[in-house]
Amino acid sequence: MALSTQTCKRCGRLFNYLAGDRLCPVCKEEMEVKFHEVKDFIKEHENVTIAQVSEECNVQPAWIQRWLREERLELTENSAITLDCESCGAPIRSGRLCNKCAERLRSAAGDYIHAHKAQTETPSVRSDSARMRFIQND
Repeated sequence: MALSTQTCKRCGRLFNYLAGDRLCPVCKEEMEVKFHEVKDFIKEHENVTIAQVSEECNVQPAWIQRWLREERLELTENSAITLDCESCGAPIRSGRLCNKCAERLRSAAGDYIHAHKAQTETPSVRSDSARMRFIQND
C-alpha cells in the first residue's frame, strides 16, 4: 500500500497517510487519550448522557457514538445513553447489530458461501463436441 500526503481532518496539518482515519499522528494520540478519558468517565458515572460526557470530556458526541459502534466502549445495563441495532432497532450496549441480527447475517453469509462453493466445485460435464481437435498434416 502506498503512502500519500493528506491533510488531518482535525487540525489541518499535512501528514503521510497510509490507512484508517485521516488524522495526523499527533491528533491520533490525542484522540486515544480522549478515548480513555471518556471510558473512565462513563465507568464512574453510569447515568450520564452522551451530551454530558461530551461536555465533561471535551469530545464531540460523534466520536463517542463512533467508539460505541466500533465496540471500543460498552454501555452498562442502566446507562442513560441509548444505542439501537441498525437492523431492527432493538436496544444494544455496543456495536451495530443486536445478537439476533448479527447471527442472522452470519447465517445468510454462510449459506451464500456454501451455495457458491458448491457451484464452483461441481465438475463441468464436457461433451465430445467441446473437446480440442488437432489437424493432422500428412
